[in-house]
Amino acid sequence: MKKINILAVDDDFINLKLLQTMLKKNEYVNEVLEAKNGVEAIEILKSRNDIDLILLDIIMPVMNGIEVLKILKSDKNLKDIPVVVLSTDETKKGEAIDNGANDFINKPIREQVLSEKIRTYASL
Repeated sequence: MKKINILAVDDDFINLKLLQTMLKKNEYVNEVLEAKNGVEAIEILKSRNDIDLILLDIIMPVMNGIEVLKILKSDKNLKDIPVVVLSTDETKKGEAIDNGANDFINKPIREQVLSEKIRTYASL
């Protein structure tokens, strides 16, 4: 299995650090990039062509996760990057999937659940 580069997008500093800590322990993770909102995420994605997976919060200022999904799916260079949505709001799951998300993890994120998702995407 290859090691993957992950973009973690969350406006909450503590959530980002928690994700970073969990991901750094994962044997399938090569690099973790961080963005605090959707605009930052899109900028990073347009400047790098080696992102293998996006972990995307839904509720954020500036540009929310649903808006990010819509932009990703309309960009031929970004539309194939798998996106796992992270949210405390279970009702957002359907909307996220309808807008192109590949998967959904409820917050608070459990390390074992995140690990299983990473393993799945690292094997693609």
